[in-house]
This record gives sequence, C-alpha cells and structure tokens, in this order.
Amino acid sequence: MRRKVYTREHILKAAYELINKEGFGNFTARNIAKHMGISTQPIYLEFNNMQDLKNTLVEAVFKDLSENVFPVVRTGDKLVDLGLNYIHFAQEKHNLYIALFIDDYGGGEMMHEFSSNYFKSLILSEPKYNDLAEDTIEALHNGVWIVVTGIASLMSAGIIAPSEDQIIKVINETFQGVLAKTDTYIFNQA
Repeated sequence: MRRKVYTREHILKAAYELINKEGFGNFTARNIAKHMGISTQPIYLEFNNMQDLKNTLVEAVFKDLSENVFPVVRTGDKLVDLGLNYIHFAQEKHNLYIALFIDDYGGGEMMHEFSSNYFKSLILSEPKYNDLAEDTIEALHNGVWIVVTGIASLMSAGIIAPSEDQIIKVINETFQGVLAKTDTYIFNQA
C-alpha cells in the first residue's frame, strides 16, 4: 500500500488555515498535524523546527500580500491604495490580520519590517517623492501605519464605519500632515 506524502506546500497550507482560523496562539506541530489528520513527523521532516515553519509561513504570506492584496488599484494613488488595501485586508481576513499584525505571537517585528520595506519600494517608485529624506519616508510609513491600523481596528470592533471617501481623506491628510512637519522624530522608532 502506498503511503501518502505530505509536502512542504501541504503543511504550509494547513498552517495557513490554522492561523487564519485560530491565530498563532495555537500554532503548534500537534495542532497542525491534528488539522491535517497526520502525526507530527512529516512536519519535522520538512521543517527544522516550528520557528522555521512559522518564518516560512510568514514569508509566504508576505509574498501573497505584496503580489495579490496590497497592489490592488482602488484610487490610482499607490500609497493611498496601500492604506485602503490594508484596511480591506483587516476586514476581509480579520483573523489572519489579527494573527499577523496584532497578536503577541504573530509576525510582529517581521510584519513591521515587511510593511516598511514594501512602503519604501512604493514611495521610491513615485517620482513626486524622489527627493524625500530617509527619515521623512520612515515618518510617512509610521504615520500612515498608525492611522490605517487604528481605522482597521476601530472598524473591526464596530466602533466606526467610515466610507471609503472618508478613509481616503484621512490617509491623504496624514500624508500632508507628516510632509508638513519639520521634525519627523516623533514618528521614528527609538
């Protein structure tokens, strides 16, 4: 009788389904194996340890976000679209959003670094922002990140229900406010 082979991709898919449903709090080899209906052995044959699996999974999610979620054109302004797409992602994939961006066990610093790098690549692709200093770009990222995360969280909790036009206005005002500042240090990480 032929044994069923569980590939790296099968395990990543199951791990993704698990964090999408339950977050990283229950991200264990045993829970992933249970979700797949297998023992933990195939997991450890494909990944060195659970941190290796988590890192690989988070990188796969980064790839999906950067290729399929964040670039969706909504207004034609790549930076505004990024903010809108982040908020839409938080609404449409709420559990995954919480697991990656909010949960103590989630991506945390990796997600911030991914977001920062993605934002920088977008801003540098826009000619009107070519003359911005590195600290201003970082301040823009952090300012917009704070605002869109706040909007996403408040919307998820049912506290606010702004229209897309209102969200666009807030994002644009955030950009303008940060660009008008001469001391961007308050938005920079210490």
